[in-house]
Amino acid sequence: MSTLSTLMVAPAQVVRGSGILSECGPLVARLGQRPLLVGGDRTLQTAIPFLTEMLSGLKVAQASYQTDCCETALAKLRQAVAEHAADVIIGVGGGKALDAAKLLGHQVKRPVVTIPTSAATCAAWTALSNVYSEQGAFRYDVGLPVCPTLLLLDYDLVATAPKRTLIAGIGDAIAKWYEASVSSGHSSQTLIIGAVQQARVLRDILFQKSVTALENPGGDDWREVVDASVLMAGVIGGMGGAQCRTVAAHAIHNGLTQIPASHNMLHGEKVAYGILVQLRLEEMESGNALAVAARQQLLRFYTQIGLPMTLGDLGLGEMSLIELRQAAEFACQPKSDIHHLPFEVSPQQVMAAMVSTTAPCRRAPSPASTLTKV
Repeated sequence: MSTLSTLMVAPAQVVRGSGILSECGPLVARLGQRPLLVGGDRTLQTAIPFLTEMLSGLKVAQASYQTDCCETALAKLRQAVAEHAADVIIGVGGGKALDAAKLLGHQVKRPVVTIPTSAATCAAWTALSNVYSEQGAFRYDVGLPVCPTLLLLDYDLVATAPKRTLIAGIGDAIAKWYEASVSSGHSSQTLIIGAVQQARVLRDILFQKSVTALENPGGDDWREVVDASVLMAGVIGGMGGAQCRTVAAHAIHNGLTQIPASHNMLHGEKVAYGILVQLRLEEMESGNALAVAARQQLLRFYTQIGLPMTLGDLGLGEMSLIELRQAAEFACQPKSDIHHLPFEVSPQQVMAAMVSTTAPCRRAPSPASTLTKV
């Protein structure tokens, strides 16, 4: 008996290049004449000069997702769609803006165009939206039936974003290898094998080109790293589907969002730190020499490009034991992706790993002794 398998591999069309937005008016007009622009207030203000020619002749309205892709914001966005009689949704911004636009498009059954303003995530590509509380704490994710209809990646627009956003995007993208290789590395399914191997290639590209990319914004390597973070990372999730999963790195991110002090840090920064926690858990479980070597390699790489390695680097060096436990318990809740690890983990083990991401030893000291250092 066959099992129905559906993959949302890619947007229907991807256009990339420098200054391409000014040429994409016909592509947008083909989807609708009354677009609703969804983004943050400041981001839309920055992006509008890049969008003016593309939107010429269309009846455009703007709507802010406020601060998070949350249920309250989505309700207001649905109202904006109705008031404007919007026939196409255009998401403009970073991950939360694009997630809000994608989920809105799904809810109101309108085509979605994604225009990333930074390379901080692969949200412009994926058929997935993360939903947060009004206070910025992760709540749940929503798998969408399709990827965006049109993705427009304009390097000139992305180049206006702070360097920090690309560094965060590198952290988010490189997690694909460390998570997919654990959750799906032993699969015999062709597409999953392909996705896992693409994740390894993505990791190697980022190891090789990130430093030069950050030193030369707008240069050839910079564009390659932008493509890797926004596009190739999305390809991996599309090919691998639900079985090529996030694991502990994203679960740690989700746990950290429960702590208000973490909200100043970007998604990819928390995910990058979460990779170190995942590797630490692997070391603590079995003294895994590969995990030890991988963590030391990442620590050197993080030092080169400026990704966070400790809670202190995330601005959480003064967090209380209660807050640490809160983050660890959320990361370990029953449906968390952390349970895709090939062994069981407890909140106590996660707490110990979270405070020992730079430890030289293979096994963590007792949680009681490490937690006093938080």
